[in-house]
Amino acid sequence: MNTFFVIVLLAAMIMVVVSLVRGVIAFLRSTKIDLQSGEQQDATDMQLRQNRAMMSRVKWQALAIIIIAVMLAVAS
Repeated sequence: MNTFFVIVLLAAMIMVVVSLVRGVIAFLRSTKIDLQSGEQQDATDMQLRQNRAMMSRVKWQALAIIIIAVMLAVAS
């Protein structure tokens, strides 16, 4: 059972890193677009992607914390 939790935890941790990298890339692209255009009225497509990637990261982090809490509860 503990092995299962460790595998799921590792998968969640990998997804956190993937979401973080995708969000940073979207952030860098949106900043480049904003600097080149100089005018912005609403959120751009890249900014929306950045927001979705960072929210995904938060969700994966929450899942990882929940898995750790379950592992600690089962261990004690």
